[in-house]
Amino acid sequence: MRVLIIGGGGREHALAWKIAQSPLLGRLYCAPGNAGIAALARCVDLPVDDLEGICKYALDKRIDLAVIGPEAPLAAGLADRLREAGLKAFGPSEEGARLESSKIWAKERMSRWGIPTAEFAVFDDYEAAQRHLERRYRERPVVVKADGLAAGKGVVVAPDRLAAEEALRQIMIEKVFGASGERVILEECLYGEELSILAITGGERLVILPSSQDHKAIGEGDRGPNTGGMGAYAPAPLLTDELAREVERQVFRPFLKGLQAEGIDYRGVIYAGLMIGRGKINLLEFNVRFGDPETQAILPLIRSDLLPLLLAAAEGSEDAAAFSADLPLFAGSAATVVLASEGYPGVYATGKAIRGLKEAARPDGGFDSEKEGLALFHAGTAFNDSGAVVTSGGRVLGVTAWAGTLPAALQFAYRSAEQIDFDGCYYRRDIGHRALKR
Repeated sequence: MRVLIIGGGGREHALAWKIAQSPLLGRLYCAPGNAGIAALARCVDLPVDDLEGICKYALDKRIDLAVIGPEAPLAAGLADRLREAGLKAFGPSEEGARLESSKIWAKERMSRWGIPTAEFAVFDDYEAAQRHLERRYRERPVVVKADGLAAGKGVVVAPDRLAAEEALRQIMIEKVFGASGERVILEECLYGEELSILAITGGERLVILPSSQDHKAIGEGDRGPNTGGMGAYAPAPLLTDELAREVERQVFRPFLKGLQAEGIDYRGVIYAGLMIGRGKINLLEFNVRFGDPETQAILPLIRSDLLPLLLAAAEGSEDAAAFSADLPLFAGSAATVVLASEGYPGVYATGKAIRGLKEAARPDGGFDSEKEGLALFHAGTAFNDSGAVVTSGGRVLGVTAWAGTLPAALQFAYRSAEQIDFDGCYYRRDIGHRALKR
């Protein structure tokens, strides 16, 4: 098979790493890719928003399967364009992608489909939103969400009304997220512990992947502004067998029924961001693509070939065998530590030389290659004119390790991370802290 991955971050590197292991793979391409993906695939200088260029390239190369990583090209209709050209694409239609590209549209579907979620109100007028804050959230926390895509940063958990008003001002008046903030959601603040669960579907059936937990805040102890994710671990011990059954019953089954009732073409992955508290499940958000950095921690746990499942989903297959619930899994844990640029998620410099990659990829001292593993997933990297690997983004690398226990996986990941350095390198040193307390 000839496979094209669209995207150039850590998620796409993890997908390339997993797909490259498939005996079905012939050639692997990635647009645009990064310095790490270049070791596995032919990287093509095509930005993810060049829908016409990507379709033309896929046709020219006779691509058998296109795997779309980021949310923006999905929201722009890339999967539809590829299918109209007669190609197979792993990714929902533009309408299906509205589950992420419009938080308002998604909340309306959650309510319509009977999926438990927080109480919410929608506003396109700044003063009306302020009045609602005064009436309902004068003395309690509230969640402020920009409606559209905001690179994972369009949600503010405001501890009080003043913080909520400041978030509203930035989103609706200062337009820090551009047109994505023309409408907002003011949402009840839920309490509990967050959980991420992804499932692959062709629209009729689905396979649920190992659970994970992301670390959104930039600072240790979950302090500071939200980022695209500073680390993750999988599986999350929060998800018991009983809770897993309830998540499938309350979230994923209604999701499938809702798609079918509304005739939404959905062939890809669905990400359910959940809040688990006081014995209740609430859906915080849907994402329509593999999570980043959750994917980097999840994929090493899957011990079967991922490519047939991606292809079956892209084809909209109803074959029960293709969506078997018995996914072979590694009997252990995986952890990802994200190395970021100083200043992220705000302004940061790029072009910084990255040192220690070879040393980090060769763990020593107590590492059993038969039972443990390590991978360096590049997120924001590139080659400079001299061919050296340099930083090109806010999140630069995802150091992922897997082992029989989460403490062992974290130990190996941090040992590797300590070998890597670039000017302004920063990473959280408390990834997995909730699970470790358990």
